[in-house]
Amino acid sequence: MLGDRSGRAAARRRAARSRVWLLLTLGLFAQFPALAAGDTANGGDLAMAKSAIVNAAELGASARLLLEARDALATPLDSVVDKTRLAASGDPHDYFSFAPYWWPDPDRPDGLPYERRDGEYNPATRGDATDKQRLIDFIDTVDALAWGYRLSGDPHYADRAVAQLEHWFLDPETRMNPNLRYAQAIPGRVDGRGIGIIESRLLIDLAAAIERLTPADAMTPTTLAGLHSWYADYLDWLQRSDNGRDEADESNNHGTWYDAQVVAFARFLDRPKLAQEQLQRASQRLDAQFGPDGRQPLELERTRPWHYVNFNLEAWSILLDEAAAMDLDWPEGNARERLAAAYRWVAEHAAAPENWPYDELHAFAPEIALANLAAARRHDLLGERQALANHLIANWLAAEARPAETVMALGNG
Repeated sequence: MLGDRSGRAAARRRAARSRVWLLLTLGLFAQFPALAAGDTANGGDLAMAKSAIVNAAELGASARLLLEARDALATPLDSVVDKTRLAASGDPHDYFSFAPYWWPDPDRPDGLPYERRDGEYNPATRGDATDKQRLIDFIDTVDALAWGYRLSGDPHYADRAVAQLEHWFLDPETRMNPNLRYAQAIPGRVDGRGIGIIESRLLIDLAAAIERLTPADAMTPTTLAGLHSWYADYLDWLQRSDNGRDEADESNNHGTWYDAQVVAFARFLDRPKLAQEQLQRASQRLDAQFGPDGRQPLELERTRPWHYVNFNLEAWSILLDEAAAMDLDWPEGNARERLAAAYRWVAEHAAAPENWPYDELHAFAPEIALANLAAARRHDLLGERQALANHLIANWLAAEARPAETVMALGNG
């Protein structure tokens, strides 16, 4: 059981990576003229080379994504009721997961209570017994299908995506209850935790996938209203529950991801006043999270500091995008400069990984900064580091621009 679920997860992670490149090439390069058209001041050859990189990356990402969408058509329907272990409530409709960095105590026969090993992912938390990996797989499947529909217009992709959504959220026999009360339980310690709410950050991407599916005939007004109702109930639980209040009070990336969820879900539900209020609350975190030079002391103390400084910035990138979607200039003044410094700090270290001064439990991977640098460029936060970020993005895109074999595979499918 664990092997089946984790093997499927590996394939989904590869698919998610392809979708990142698709979003960058199709969604962002219209706003990256120096990359999409080339810098004519540096000569026509450079302009042609940069343009070729963008075109190849776009073609390759699109082809890979259509292959993933085709595979997703055959993916079984997922539901929280499929797990083999239940939350403390005993209700199979309650989402249930284990805290990823907690392990059995080797000195106790029953392993209880579990003990923490920061940054060391317990593989048992990714199995079929609980819901975390199942949620990841479900959202990856719907996302792939929604992109397949967006790129091809083929209604079969939308039909299957809507079937997945109805099975997870709406069918009385299989629907998930709109809460994460039992997320990140720790055996022998706690039945669920507020910081488990970070697992529902994936619902932000799912809301975007639902929006891509709205033109499809399969997305009936009744189904869309049902999905909106589920999100509204979950947003209410986020704001009113003890778990939600605990997560809102977290000062590190957990607090930022709470803000990102409230803002994104509020905008998805056409509640701009709530979204704007939460943006203002989020801006109050900046002084605690970022030093004047852009360092993030709360994330740098972790065993995987490069991952966590980028993980936190991903939430800020979402907040920036959500604010821009509402035509808000947010944050402003000194707050904006403090956030901009954080993006510049990441750009500097991504460009010189050999100078990274912090211990890493795993390898330093500079390219995980890609989405954050793209967001910073999109919101004009890089200042004197803009050229550096453009260079990094172009190089990372060039490494991914291998469309020929994927296009051939698509044609031979």
